[in-house]
Amino acid sequence: MPEIHQHFVVERRADDVWDFFQDIPRVAECMPGVELTEVRGDGSYAGNMKVKLGPIAASFQGDAHIGELDRANKKGTFTAKGVDRQGGNRASADVTYVLAPENGSTKVEVQANLMLQGALAQFGRTGLIQEVSARMTGEFARCLQAKLMSKSSEEAAAVRAPDVKGFTLFFASIWSWLKSKFQRDRGKG
Repeated sequence: MPEIHQHFVVERRADDVWDFFQDIPRVAECMPGVELTEVRGDGSYAGNMKVKLGPIAASFQGDAHIGELDRANKKGTFTAKGVDRQGGNRASADVTYVLAPENGSTKVEVQANLMLQGALAQFGRTGLIQEVSARMTGEFARCLQAKLMSKSSEEAAAVRAPDVKGFTLFFASIWSWLKSKFQRDRGKG
């Protein structure tokens, strides 16, 4: 089960970022490949997520549930799980995020325990899932920043995360992973 640790900085106050994170439909708009299909009103949501990594494409249908929310400490949790019925893939994640003020901006720390089954599980064993998650987190952060900096609600509503380009993301991730592996191996010698 890969553990993912990511962080990014948003040029807004922590209270603004916290409020954004509580608006799940807006958060979903910033997640590459995600479409929110149902707001259940009890902290539960249904949606779809499309992922394409090289030759493997998956379309997950699943659920997310908001867990603990601690506004005072700007910490929240949620769980998500999904099934790709056509490809036989399954995924689940337990996610914790923490927001911390940093020089007038907000540092967002994300930790996720990810469980993959099926053909996508091979990416969890190679370290590529870390590279892919870093790139997807970067897209999320850019979208979040653009939404928060928008001058009107109409402008903010038009901002969405771009679709994930499977081969571009896959090969860029492989290149980044190989480069870091080469640099680590070179440092040992």
